[in-house]
Amino acid sequence: MTTNVGGVPDQPQSEHETDQVSQNQKKEQGAKRKRMKERSEVWEHFDKEDLPSGMQAICKYCGMSYKCGAKKNGTSVLWAHISRCRKYPFNTPKDSKQSLLSFKSAKEPSGGTSGLTYHKFDAGSIRKALSFMVIVDELPFKFVEGIGFRHFCGVIEPRFNVPSRITVAKDCFETYLTEKRKLKNVLKRCNSRVSLTTDTWTSIQQINYMCLTVHFIDNNWKLHKRILNFCPISSHKGDDIGKEIEKCLLDWGLENVMCITVDNASSNDTAIGYMKRKINGWKTGVLKGRFLHMRCVAHIVNLVVSDGLKTVNESVQRVRHAVRFIKQSPARLQRFKKCVLDEKINTKKGLCLDVPTRWNSTYLMLNAAIELQDAFERYSGEDPHYVVDLNERDGKGSPDSDDWNNVRRLSEFLQAFYDLTLHVSGSLYVSLNLFFHELVSVAVLMKDLVSSDDVDMCLMACRMKEKYEKYWGDPEKINLLIFIVVVLDPRYKLDYVEWMITEIYDPIVASKLVDNVKVALNALYEEYRVSSSNDVNREEVSSSKDGKTPLSPKHKKIEVLKSKYKKHKCERDGDAKIELDKYLEEDTAEDIDEFDILSWWKFNCSRFPTVGRIARDVLAVPVSTVASESAFSTGGRVLDQFRSSLTPRVVEGLVCAQNWLRASPFPSIEECLEEVELLEEDLKNMAVGDADIDEVLEIID
Repeated sequence: MTTNVGGVPDQPQSEHETDQVSQNQKKEQGAKRKRMKERSEVWEHFDKEDLPSGMQAICKYCGMSYKCGAKKNGTSVLWAHISRCRKYPFNTPKDSKQSLLSFKSAKEPSGGTSGLTYHKFDAGSIRKALSFMVIVDELPFKFVEGIGFRHFCGVIEPRFNVPSRITVAKDCFETYLTEKRKLKNVLKRCNSRVSLTTDTWTSIQQINYMCLTVHFIDNNWKLHKRILNFCPISSHKGDDIGKEIEKCLLDWGLENVMCITVDNASSNDTAIGYMKRKINGWKTGVLKGRFLHMRCVAHIVNLVVSDGLKTVNESVQRVRHAVRFIKQSPARLQRFKKCVLDEKINTKKGLCLDVPTRWNSTYLMLNAAIELQDAFERYSGEDPHYVVDLNERDGKGSPDSDDWNNVRRLSEFLQAFYDLTLHVSGSLYVSLNLFFHELVSVAVLMKDLVSSDDVDMCLMACRMKEKYEKYWGDPEKINLLIFIVVVLDPRYKLDYVEWMITEIYDPIVASKLVDNVKVALNALYEEYRVSSSNDVNREEVSSSKDGKTPLSPKHKKIEVLKSKYKKHKCERDGDAKIELDKYLEEDTAEDIDEFDILSWWKFNCSRFPTVGRIARDVLAVPVSTVASESAFSTGGRVLDQFRSSLTPRVVEGLVCAQNWLRASPFPSIEECLEEVELLEEDLKNMAVGDADIDEVLEIID
């Protein structure tokens, strides 16, 4: 019994009353529990409110309310509202036809500056961008099936369904065909001749590939380089190479070929002979293919210098052994770096060991070691094993002051060849007119060293001069375009070429070579002048395709009569100056470093139309095959040991498409409806359909 506050004893409670009290307490505790979290993701966009009319779901963006009773109402209505809510940030307004604003980065592939742009969800555009990324960044197709990439796409754009690797492979091949059609259209509209470079390569699959690269100057006087084909060939024989080049040219519809640059392999001589016969059969060659064969300057320089370095003196070997000794141990290299700091040598060059079979690596090794000479001398005093080890290894010891003087002279000599190789290996600028100046400097340098008192340098120069004259000593074997292009440079012209030739050649050879250059230049001008009417007709066809009004039959007859009159006037007036003479007699342009030869001809081709056409064709000729050889580096990355199952057709699509997408864009050209229809037909009939998909997509990598 208990006692209450007033002292009156409490009455004992019955058992029934006790159970009722405990049930009421449980109800109160249940009411205080937290409400269970909603399972549907739609509640991330709505708030629940308990109103007199029942439970209501309020949209967080626009405030719209819907009934949401747990038993009577589902979430379908809520999802439907989110898909059309105008204020939901990830919806594109359809009624107002407005797009979302976003910031465009200046680093995007499309170029331009940063600023505001519009954004609209488009699954097709995203797939195109995805294929662009796979091609340009050389990613495997299975990259799109990675967990990390799919998670990234889910975060950045949840509405995009990431395609499978098979679908991505189809998109990449479709991109290749689309870009190929665009390039064909550009080449078809171009009025100039094209030049080619080609080389062969054996992949990790032991498949022989040939890369064919086209070089041309467009109608706006811009130089372009594009890979046309990266295709398998049956062998490295000359006839097979020639037949494959012919097949590629026919596929692209290219017949007006000015020059083909190849290396010095004997099989390439056979291939060029085959192509010369074919081009002459097409009746599109220049002077019956007289300038068709251009030997790669970089390969000739490599042969010349490598032959001379066979007589390399002991000084180079001592420096090489000293560099090898220091690079063999991280501790030695660290100590050497401390010597560089102690000597306060301000250079970013580090020690590099050469490959004796590559002369340019020998030059780079000597060039770096010469700047670090003081550090070598300091190191010899701090490390007692340095001198002892070099003496025990070959008995020649460490390099002394005489050795450093010898390698310094050799490095200065090799620098001329290194700069020559560097300048002629460019493919994004005109290089043929630069080669002649480098050739003259190298020839004069060798001529001086042949009569030098230094026995070692004299012997090396003699061997190099012998190899040099094998390719550039006989006037009959030289491709005269290397001289004609300098004549077409308004800073130098014919007098400069004549004077330079007399400086580097014997009087008899120089006289014959100057005569050959004059004869070839006049013959080239005459052929272009005679064919000018054909070029006018070709430009008329091109202008009609560009949307310009073609000449009527009456006006065509008038133009033909005018051209006949001009020809008659030139033949009648024997003393009248022809266009070429006017160009040659005009004052030369100022020779400055910023001089742009293409811009000069762009603004002066109206004054010298025939010479301008010659210049546009000749200036596009490359003097090295580096443009084609660089594609093999891409091929080696595409066909690595993890992706060796790619078919040749897919490899060609990836290599070519990457080159086209990375290159600078062409001026905007409106495609005619016929071209678009042909493209759609190709896409329907290509391997992305059914029949050839197995061949194209053997790519389960």
